[in-house]
Amino acid sequence: MRIGLLTEGGYPYVSGDAGLWCDRLVRGLGQHEFDIYALSRSEQQEDEGWVPLPPQVSRVRTAPLWSAEDDGAVLGRRARRRFAECYGELALALCAGGPEGAEGVHAAEADRFSSALYGLAELARDEGGLVGALRSEGAVRALERACHAPGALRTARDARVPDLLTVATHLESALRPLSLDWYEEDGLGAVDVCHAASGGTAALPGLLAGHFFGVPLVVTEYGVRLRTHYLTSGAGTAATAAPAVRALLAAFQSRLAAEVYRRAVCITPGNAHARRWQERCGADRAKLRTVYPGMDATRFAEAGESPECGDPDTLVWVGRVEPAKDLVSLLHAFAEVRREEPKTRLRIVGTATGAEGEAYLGHCRALAAQLFPDEADGLHAMGDNPVSFEEIGGPELPTLADAYASGAVTVLSSVVEGFPVGLVEAMLCGRATVSTDVGAVVEVIGGTGLVVPPRNPRALAEACVALLRDPERRARLGAAARARALELFTVEQNVAAFHGIYLEVVSRCPVNRVVLDDTGEPLPFGVPAEAHVPGRWAAPGAPLGSGGDPAWTPGPPVRAMPAGEAAR
Repeated sequence: MRIGLLTEGGYPYVSGDAGLWCDRLVRGLGQHEFDIYALSRSEQQEDEGWVPLPPQVSRVRTAPLWSAEDDGAVLGRRARRRFAECYGELALALCAGGPEGAEGVHAAEADRFSSALYGLAELARDEGGLVGALRSEGAVRALERACHAPGALRTARDARVPDLLTVATHLESALRPLSLDWYEEDGLGAVDVCHAASGGTAALPGLLAGHFFGVPLVVTEYGVRLRTHYLTSGAGTAATAAPAVRALLAAFQSRLAAEVYRRAVCITPGNAHARRWQERCGADRAKLRTVYPGMDATRFAEAGESPECGDPDTLVWVGRVEPAKDLVSLLHAFAEVRREEPKTRLRIVGTATGAEGEAYLGHCRALAAQLFPDEADGLHAMGDNPVSFEEIGGPELPTLADAYASGAVTVLSSVVEGFPVGLVEAMLCGRATVSTDVGAVVEVIGGTGLVVPPRNPRALAEACVALLRDPERRARLGAAARARALELFTVEQNVAAFHGIYLEVVSRCPVNRVVLDDTGEPLPFGVPAEAHVPGRWAAPGAPLGSGGDPAWTPGPPVRAMPAGEAAR
């Protein structure tokens, strides 16, 4: 079986998102072939290179989302008319109805968006690309007409020329996959299944492969792309954008998500929290199949199987330092813990990325010095201050497992969380946990840890004190947590689930390819089911068949046996 793995800013790049689970999936399915189609997000990501690829990866094709050179396509009069019609219909679909998700969108508008999208894809295929057209003044004028059309959103009607230029730029970036040369018989037309590693733009090539060649699409979302768009549109520079810009871009993401969910034959959320979001955004419940992320349990085996050896008076927090992790509430909670248990210490293990993360880390250090002024300034090593800020790789914590094993209780204090990977790592280490009730935390914990409301330092402190004072309870919860993690969240479980999904999809939605003989006539059985089976099963040195794979070597003759003898 040949699988086209579609990624955006992820695998196979070294700094790619979700690259780890993709790599584990590809390596775990050595019996299949993988073609990787990757969209990169930055020049730096491309300069950093790829991770080492296993032999089952047949080829990798990449394209940048951060820039698009002029494809040189010059549209004639008829092509320009086709573009104006399709892009105008797309713009009308965005302006009609709010961005509240596919559930609130009239079916006619969903069909309009779908027809316009595939119309643009067909035009790009015929003309060799649409980069110039998507950047043209005609695109901006089409948006302007749609914003002032009858029934348009009130917010869209307020759009000014700078707003329209901003929206057109974002749409051109999101629609760049339409102009790629991936949609040929020897490209995505040659795969048996397209597997998009996320929704949104990453799934767009899968939609076109299904449109042009009938290739079935599987979509995996461990974090729902539409939810991420809503969360980020209210923060940072996106929050300063004009209301018309936010409304139109949200409408585009909503329409695209609904189309992806409608066309996909199987959707695999990573947890029930993501599943509820997908259903709210229009996904058919019959297509949903929850597949938990796979974690490498061997890294944490020593810590998980050994008796509790960490400091019984230490709390541990592990993760990426950023405002969503709410370390401020954790520090205030720890101040209350110290009043009840003066010997308790807190190890904050993690790094900050970007200017925002560095600023937040500095704020947390200053807060620690303010909360514990008589003990240290919050910057000293363990032993000088009850709060220490550390990183993996130092002499105290050489590995991630050592960080979790260094304390009695692992704490998660986030206010926003998708699938809590750090929580699963703590469970694999056999740690008792205290977590805030966000994202998929309750689903992951399953009764093997304590859960408190977010942004509630007192509740967080009370739960930590309860576990610090009860070592037997900590041991029971830690053992139960490790057993649950080994049952549900290992690489083996993840790979086995996707292997079954691939086989089921291919059996229900086979790609019908027509192979012609030398005379141009259709060749019956030209593409047998074994066409893409790797040839590793053949004997060493076996001759090659006409297709380039080792030819089948017959085994010893099988003696026919009467039915009665076979039964005996």
